[in-house]
Amino acid sequence: KPLAYFYVEAFFMAMNYYFYILCSELKEIYYYGSSDDPDRRLGYHNNEQSGFTQRHRPWNLLFTHGFKTRQEAEAAERLVKAWKSKKMTRLLIRGKIDLNNYL
Repeated sequence: KPLAYFYVEAFFMAMNYYFYILCSELKEIYYYGSSDDPDRRLGYHNNEQSGFTQRHRPWNLLFTHGFKTRQEAEAAERLVKAWKSKKMTRLLIRGKIDLNNYL
């Protein structure tokens, strides 16, 4: 196969959106979000002037999971938020459970 074919195939298989979990350095408070650039969002959350994340910063990016579409990343965000469980969040971050098994 021509090299261009592999490039195009890899491009379409790329993960373009992410579900991410931040944890406050001050205490065990988690923030769940989705974005096409989790590192950029981490910078935003650590520098915004008001809101929930401003009150609990600094934040660390502890978990990301890639998806092909924004809708899939947002569905994962809604799912994990609905758990309302620090225990499940810890298991997810530590790799003890697989997010794909719940989607």
